[in-house]
Amino acid sequence: MLLTELRDYIETLLETGRFRDYCPNGVQVEGRGEVRRIALGVSASQRLLDAAVAWGADAVLVHHGYFWRGENPAISGIKKRRIGLLLQHDVSLLAYHLPLDAHPELGNNAQLARRLGFVEQGCFGEQNIAVHGELERPLTLDALAARISEQYARPPLVIGEGGRTLRRIAWCSGGGQDYFEQAVALGVDAFLTGEISERHVHLAEETGVAFIAAGHHATERDGVQALGAHLAARFGLECRFFDQPNPV
Repeated sequence: MLLTELRDYIETLLETGRFRDYCPNGVQVEGRGEVRRIALGVSASQRLLDAAVAWGADAVLVHHGYFWRGENPAISGIKKRRIGLLLQHDVSLLAYHLPLDAHPELGNNAQLARRLGFVEQGCFGEQNIAVHGELERPLTLDALAARISEQYARPPLVIGEGGRTLRRIAWCSGGGQDYFEQAVALGVDAFLTGEISERHVHLAEETGVAFIAAGHHATERDGVQALGAHLAARFGLECRFFDQPNPV
């Protein structure tokens, strides 16, 4: 498949044009013109790139790429080494941030709901990136934490009363902690995201709305894998996920 065809298909599928993002979505580093083998990952770290090159990938597809708003644009240091490796081996880098969070079937939030038994009822937050709804069946906070531990192979950080029954919930994969106040205003029983900030501990305690931090990396592993599976099924591409464990 041509790289340009792959790019155009994903951009149409994920509707990248409707997002005002913090980084460019699409081809961030251009490599060889034809793609057969795609290495998938959450973030375009040096470990992922090394694994992709060793595997013989034509392209790397990630959620967290490069060229973030406000960062130093110089191609030096770590960025030089990463991009230099891609250019040396003629490997493309494609990155999709908010579009891969928000897709209603393949996105991180949709995959999170499928894993944990959430039923979406609506969206909120900046560009409707966060989601609210209900649990398929009510669970205590402790029971939901146990389910998260089982699904993501890591215990979440939980602020709230463990025996409280949860019915309404809001969620946002990754670093969505700043949507907590909006979630509280929606009247949910709990809010789940990847990370937590210091101030949110107090907000959870004082509002009675539980806060669950399940891990930024952990909650954003599924979207890129779902996209890879879709591309493999539709175009016969070989897609392989390389997990680079991250405690955050």
